[in-house]
Amino acid sequence: MNIGDVAQKAGLPPKTIRYYEDIGLITPLRDTNGYRVFRESDLHKLAFLGRARALGFTIEDCRTLLALYEDDTRASADVKDLAQAHLAKIEDKIAHLESMRRTLSDLVKSCAGDNRPDCPILSDLATGQH
Repeated sequence: MNIGDVAQKAGLPPKTIRYYEDIGLITPLRDTNGYRVFRESDLHKLAFLGRARALGFTIEDCRTLLALYEDDTRASADVKDLAQAHLAKIEDKIAHLESMRRTLSDLVKSCAGDNRPDCPILSDLATGQH
């Protein structure tokens, strides 16, 4: 398969695939003319990476997950530990976003939104006192 074919099948842009190759996550073969030739195993890895990235795993996490996937002697506890750590980061982000939403919602409610120059939103941004 060429890069266009594998990009379509994996659901990833060619630029992302080239990047994954540049950083060593995949290593497609090269044809005599220098073009990349992707195998089914490359497609499988790219689909794996696409799903992992869609779940928010970092590139380094993906590198670790790929290594664990390819290691027949892996302990599932290692995979679970990585996933649990990532889940904890997501939960922290959600808590932070919920706090931001509450603060902004309170500020929006406190602003009259009329023709007067008074604006609690701007006051809060200027002083950070909400």
